[in-house]
Amino acid sequence: MAAFAIPKFMETYLVIFIAITGVAVVLQTMILAVLYFQFKKSSARMEAMTSEIHKRALPVLDAAGTILVDSREKLHTITENLAATSTSLRSQVERMDHTISDVIDRTRLQVIRADDMISRAMDRVEETTELVQHSVISPVRHIAGIISGLTVGLQTLLRRKGQHPQEGAPQDEELFI
Repeated sequence: MAAFAIPKFMETYLVIFIAITGVAVVLQTMILAVLYFQFKKSSARMEAMTSEIHKRALPVLDAAGTILVDSREKLHTITENLAATSTSLRSQVERMDHTISDVIDRTRLQVIRADDMISRAMDRVEETTELVQHSVISPVRHIAGIISGLTVGLQTLLRRKGQHPQEGAPQDEELFI
């Protein structure tokens, strides 16, 4: 087989490429090593924090669990009392609503009755006024008119006897007045 000959300038590029690749591999190895150590430190800190949290949180969680177990009965009793109170309150509100409705209806009826009574009383006052007007005042006016007429007649008669009529006109005016 024939040997394959690489030109010289290509060999130089090949060496440069291999050197660059080697440096990149070493650089990547160092970066990975730094990441590994940082991860290991972080992991150790996380484990320490986790154990501290467990140390502090477990007693709190145990106490909360105990409180929940102890208060379960109390919460059940409170819930039952609230339900009973709610039912009782609803019943009382319904009774109050019925009572208020009844009071409003009765008040409305009483107002209607009072209005009817006042209307009837006003009608009776009007009837009584008309009756008094016709029964008492009209006859009194007639009598007053008759008395007034008699008075004027008597005065006229008395004047004639005491005086002689001078003219007919003043007598007519006196009678007219």
